[in-house]
Amino acid sequence: MGVSTSSPETSESSASSGSSGSSGSSGNSAAGKGVAVITVDYPPVNALPVDGWFALADAVRAAGRDPAVRCVVLAAEGRGFNAGVDIKEIQARGQSALVGVNRGCFEAFAAVYECEVPVVAAVQGFCLGGGIGLVGNADVIVASEDATFGLPELDRGALGAATHLARLVPQHLMRALYYTSRTATAAELHAHGSVWRVVPRAELLPAALELAAEIAAKDGELIRLAKSAINGIDPVDVRRSYRFEQGFTFEANVSGVADRVRDTFGKPEETRETERSAREGA
Repeated sequence: MGVSTSSPETSESSASSGSSGSSGSSGNSAAGKGVAVITVDYPPVNALPVDGWFALADAVRAAGRDPAVRCVVLAAEGRGFNAGVDIKEIQARGQSALVGVNRGCFEAFAAVYECEVPVVAAVQGFCLGGGIGLVGNADVIVASEDATFGLPELDRGALGAATHLARLVPQHLMRALYYTSRTATAAELHAHGSVWRVVPRAELLPAALELAAEIAAKDGELIRLAKSAINGIDPVDVRRSYRFEQGFTFEANVSGVADRVRDTFGKPEETRETERSAREGA
């Protein structure tokens, strides 16, 4: 369990070992040369704790700094790519966990965006909350046919990552998805041009590695310059934009509304509706 870094040849064994922060080579075969695979594994649903977000940020930054690496593949074990933050940790630890996860998410999202080399996200199953922050800041997304993308923040007592969802879908669709907590499919995102390929789940990692190998075949110094140049012409400063959103998350927590909504997490819909009606009738 944790975050692991490996070459394509050893990614499967490294991910299953669960040694957080473990490091492999950038690959020796022609297919794996210049590619680093970073795998996230936090069972059961890849809802990352505070430490997990920082570990992921460190792994991405380290891979980008490695002169032998020219492309990073960001992948995950399990049923889904990412379920966001660990709500139960926040409920148990309170404000310290909230501040920690805000900083951790900020660092992880920024690490993907600022990685010195292109990042290819390989997304299966659910990609929710913080997962949107990761893939929205990735350079390319390859998704399995069963992948879904969304921000259930309003159902979890939080705000944020609209910055990153807006990089995946048009503005008005982003707002509709955000306000309703609905999800979009991989096929829908492919139609919008934000997903490169949609493949059967069994073909996901091979498809991501195939693209990564094509990118990694370029000159390493030039690909780094290309990444910096493309980031430099981005119309939105994703760090500043996301930090602005986080201010409203803090306001929601100070006002008490975040705790009120978060306390309904995991409860049946009829229970939540009864509690909501009681508050409104008070």
